[in-house]
Amino acid sequence: MIKQPDLIFDVGLHRGEDTEFYLKKGFRVGAFEAAPNLAEACRARFHREIADQRLVIIEGAIVENPSPGQVVTFYQNPSHSMWGTVCTDWADRNVCLGSDSDTISVPAVDFVDALKTYGIPYYLKVDIEGMDRVCLKALEQFECRPDFLSIESEKREFDALLAEIDLLDALGYTGFKAVQQEQIGRQHEPKPAREKQRVGHHFSEGASGLFGRDLPGRWVCANSVKQRYRRIFVEYRLFGDFGMFSHFWLGRALRKILKTLLNRPLPGWYDTHARHQSAAL
Repeated sequence: MIKQPDLIFDVGLHRGEDTEFYLKKGFRVGAFEAAPNLAEACRARFHREIADQRLVIIEGAIVENPSPGQVVTFYQNPSHSMWGTVCTDWADRNVCLGSDSDTISVPAVDFVDALKTYGIPYYLKVDIEGMDRVCLKALEQFECRPDFLSIESEKREFDALLAEIDLLDALGYTGFKAVQQEQIGRQHEPKPAREKQRVGHHFSEGASGLFGRDLPGRWVCANSVKQRYRRIFVEYRLFGDFGMFSHFWLGRALRKILKTLLNRPLPGWYDTHARHQSAAL
């Protein structure tokens, strides 16, 4: 399988926040979206890029080892569209956070087949609410791996977070960054850009932001990023969605005060970015 140096996979298209950026930069994009309404909206939004064969939208939900023609239950969240998921435990989490879902049936997508069809992307962005690891495990079937990738990191179980990093390490990823996502609108492309052209893009809420060689900060080893997440998880356990202080007004007030004093998210949420050992810097 040959790596496609101008191809990005946007797994979790949503409203096209990231795909817009990748297209501006000059990449081709393979975008995956399970929610039919979001996929249709993006087909209308990017109709020129689709006609020019710079974008293909693969509609359906990525699941592990689907059978041909399989359909799966998708929990579509009407109030928080980015929370759509095929995982019942994630849907239950959303209910606990005060946001119920509607259930619909959608086609199952085999990510291994997608990689065989379109090739190995230069950068793989994954954000599909509970199924990120399925995409990572699909890479085990290929000797060639993306130069860079990112996933929404686990934020409830620290052992599951360690397992994510260990899987990336086993796939040959040796450089890591934990990137805060709550303030992604503050990110700016470097001058000059190192990933194709600089386009002066403004990142909206929900976007994944910069990637690859344009990311600020230094790459660290697996053990170092685990230590970084160990500190992050202290904040998750105190102030996260299910943290010790999250369900009490005094705790929520304390979080707001500390957030103002520290001038940073508390705790926010993170993406794990990884650089493959074969990637040039």
